[in-house]
Amino acid sequence: MSVIKNINSEKNKDRMKVVCPNCRKVYYIDCKKLHVGMNVSFPCKACKELINLNLRSKPATDGLPISIQTSKDNRAEGPLRSAPTPESKEKTRALKNAILQDFMGVLPAMPQVVLKAQEIMSDPDSSFKKLASVIATDQAISVRILKLANSAYYGLSGKVTSIGHASVLLGITILGEIVMMAGTSNMLSKALKGYRVGSEDMWRHSLAVGIGSRLIAGRTTPELANDAFVAGLIHDSGKIMLDDHVLKRREAFEEYMKDGQHAFFEAEQRILGFDHSEIGSEVCKSWGIPELLTDAVRYHHYPSMSQDNDLAHIVHVADFLAIQSGMGTGSENTKCKVEDKTMEFLGLKEGDMSTIMDQVVQAVEKITGQMNNLE
Repeated sequence: MSVIKNINSEKNKDRMKVVCPNCRKVYYIDCKKLHVGMNVSFPCKACKELINLNLRSKPATDGLPISIQTSKDNRAEGPLRSAPTPESKEKTRALKNAILQDFMGVLPAMPQVVLKAQEIMSDPDSSFKKLASVIATDQAISVRILKLANSAYYGLSGKVTSIGHASVLLGITILGEIVMMAGTSNMLSKALKGYRVGSEDMWRHSLAVGIGSRLIAGRTTPELANDAFVAGLIHDSGKIMLDDHVLKRREAFEEYMKDGQHAFFEAEQRILGFDHSEIGSEVCKSWGIPELLTDAVRYHHYPSMSQDNDLAHIVHVADFLAIQSGMGTGSENTKCKVEDKTMEFLGLKEGDMSTIMDQVVQAVEKITGQMNNLE
């Protein structure tokens, strides 16, 4: 039988202990992020089984009333408000598998040149010459890289004439950032009808979260700044895969959201059985993205469930700042807030937020001004 309870210590008074029913791994979750009627699913890092948290309709005296299940254990502690039946769980699993199978061949697989470039740049023994030769194999991306390198944001307008030249003038770290933007710009510039997001809005939001994540990491964990940029840039990639399915169920989403009490990712969990962060993390794995980054994508809406993954907390804050600055993705503009423990976890102050937000807005404006002319 699964175990779930509140921690009694003062330090953990707002955290809840969840034990995986399958392997007994312990997780701590911020209670304030959860509310009655909410369903949350996340994979156990130890045994990989999916843990489903289902909040019952009436509160209990010993903390939040939650039942917990895994795909191997259908037992639950007490009645569920809307416990998934074997049939509904099977439908959810089938839908998720169908989405992944359909899109693995259609979603622009992360361009191989980008993945190879990232691999080269992470190797201290690699040379700029080797990097330039790899990038040169994809002419379209090469053109985007040169145009981005010449954008106002990097202060080298008209000065960068080749990939090798860019590596010398900008350095390997900045060049890596530009390669990632160039390689994902087409994929992340798609209009999403289900989410009611225009192509420009989707790209600006992705870019804003990537830049914001890098800036936050620079203040809190500088060694993660590059990874933070990548995680932030691709954090909403799962929306591309779910868009048609959201559009087909638009009435159900509107009905669930009409009381204004739920975030859109909660509606995804309720109606589809999973959210865009879960699908996005699966795509990242298929691209060979490191686990640290895929976990950040997976938990960017609820980082308290990430087992203290710094990147998940960083992307979570960057996502909030992007939305607050007006660079959101439509459906996520309501019920957007930072988890109670995240600011403390990262060591951020309220004053830091406005400064970072201003920097993000300025950076996005300078970069997108050039990217509008990439093709």
